[in-house]
Amino acid sequence: MKHDLTAMILAAGLGTRLQSLTHDRPKALVELNGKPLLQHCIDDLTENGFHHIVINVHHFGEQIIDFVNSHHFDAEIEISDERDLLMDTGGGIIKASPLFKDSKAVLIHNVDIVSNVDFKTLGQQFLDSGDDAWLLTQDRETNRKLLFDSGNQLIGWMNKADGQYKWVNLSYPNYKEMAFCGLHFFRSDLFTKFEVKRQSVIDLYLHLAKQNRIVSKPIKPDYWFDLGKPEQLKAAETFLKTQRP
Repeated sequence: MKHDLTAMILAAGLGTRLQSLTHDRPKALVELNGKPLLQHCIDDLTENGFHHIVINVHHFGEQIIDFVNSHHFDAEIEISDERDLLMDTGGGIIKASPLFKDSKAVLIHNVDIVSNVDFKTLGQQFLDSGDDAWLLTQDRETNRKLLFDSGNQLIGWMNKADGQYKWVNLSYPNYKEMAFCGLHFFRSDLFTKFEVKRQSVIDLYLHLAKQNRIVSKPIKPDYWFDLGKPEQLKAAETFLKTQRP
């Protein structure tokens, strides 16, 4: 079935920062207020009009497959199986690219991101934009930043902790630093020419930005949580119980 937009949930990670919570389950099935992160993600995506969803799996991948098969979701869900080899964020997208062929564009959503970003509106805006990819960003503190020029085109990456820089071309004297949100849109054929191997999606975007429009799309949702650590999970649980808009 053809869909204008496909969503891919990155759920293959080991979840090591969540410590004991992922000793017997994948990060995707760690619960937030009684509901697995994966279910939060799927429910949010379907409410935003995404009815074709791809999920990549590795760590306890069979648990994710069983979970999807035992629930009725308002979406066609396909599995990209990385149980033999974890492909990292970029390699996982490349491996799954054949599953995007009937869509115009793809939204990538890390399974440990919980927010109220308006993906429905953003998806339509992206389809109309003519850009090759939108990296959803925020102006917040973090050691790792994406770097953009005055036209919001991706020009580099930096790690403030160790002073490392990666540039699309040559180093650039003036740039905007923005934090990546673990959310991005791209044209469905953008990654099809890359070799299927383990690699970072940031490195792929830095390469693509030499000849493609890879731009920053700043967002200001009411809430956005990266649930990579137990303390972040607790903070999200408290917020969603007491302050959720």
